[in-house]
Amino acid sequence: QILAMTICTMVCALFGLTSPSNRGGMLTTLLMLYVFMGSFAGYASARVYKLFNGKEWKRNTFLTAIFFPGVIGTIFLGINAFVVSYGSSSAAPFTTLLALMLLWFGISTPLVFVGSYFGFRKDTISVPVRTNQIARHIPEQVWYTHPAFSIALGGVLPFGAVCIELFFIMSAIWLHQLYFVFGFLFAVLLILVVTCAEITIVMCYFQLCNEDYQWWWRSFLSSGSSGGYLFLYSVWYYGSKLSIEGFVPTVLYFSYMAMASITFFMLTGSIGFFSCLWFVRKIYGAIKVD
Repeated sequence: QILAMTICTMVCALFGLTSPSNRGGMLTTLLMLYVFMGSFAGYASARVYKLFNGKEWKRNTFLTAIFFPGVIGTIFLGINAFVVSYGSSSAAPFTTLLALMLLWFGISTPLVFVGSYFGFRKDTISVPVRTNQIARHIPEQVWYTHPAFSIALGGVLPFGAVCIELFFIMSAIWLHQLYFVFGFLFAVLLILVVTCAEITIVMCYFQLCNEDYQWWWRSFLSSGSSGGYLFLYSVWYYGSKLSIEGFVPTVLYFSYMAMASITFFMLTGSIGFFSCLWFVRKIYGAIKVD
C-alpha cells in the first residue's frame, strides 16, 4: 500500500499534476492515494496469511487496516494534544481530525476488506517442496550470520541509496526550500527497491547456506532497519543543519521524523520480505527431487 502510494505520487509529480510549491496539495495527494490503495494491502496480506493456513481471516484483515494507520494516528493525535496544551496555532482543528477518521474508516478500511476478499479467493501460494513436520536443529552460526549483525548491515545499503536525496528532501520540508527534481527522485526510488531486494536476498542466501531456515522475520527486519538509520540521520540533521529553539518545535520535529521513519521501515521491510519469499520459492523450486 505504501509502495503503491509512493509510486503513484511520483508519477503525479513527474507529469506536473501536483506542484511542489503547493505543499498542502502534495500532502493531500499522498493522503488520498494512501487511502485509495488500501486494497493492495488487503490483497497482499490475505495471500501471505493463506500461505500459512490461517483461519482467522477477519482478524487478519482488520489488523491490516488498523495497525499502521493506528500507530501513525496515535502519534499524530499525541502531537496535536501536546500542541493544543501549549496553545499553539499549528494544531489541527477538530473538523480535520474528523475528516481523517472518515477517510480511514469510510474508504481505506472497506478497500482493505475488498482486497482481502480477492486475495483469499486466489489459490494458495504454491510451496515447491514438502517440509518436515519436525523442525531441524539449527547449527551454531558464524558471527556474520548473527541476527543482530545481519539486520544492522541490511539497512545500510538501502539507506545509502537515498541518503543524498534525503538531504534535499529534508531541506525542502524543514528549511522551506523548493524541490523540483522528481524525475531523479523516481530513479532513486527504483534504486531503493532494487537495493532492498538485493541485500535481503544475499543475506537470506548466506543464512540458508548455514542451515538457518528462520528467514521470515529477518528478511523483513534486514531491509526495514534502514528506517532506524533514517531516524539517526534526522538526529544528525537536527544538530548540524537546523536552528530549532524551544521545547515544542523540537518535539514536533522528532515526532514527525519518527512517523517518517516508521513508514520507511514498513516500506523497505515489505520489499525485503516479498523479495526473499520469491527468491526462496525459486531456488527450492529448482531442486530436482526423485
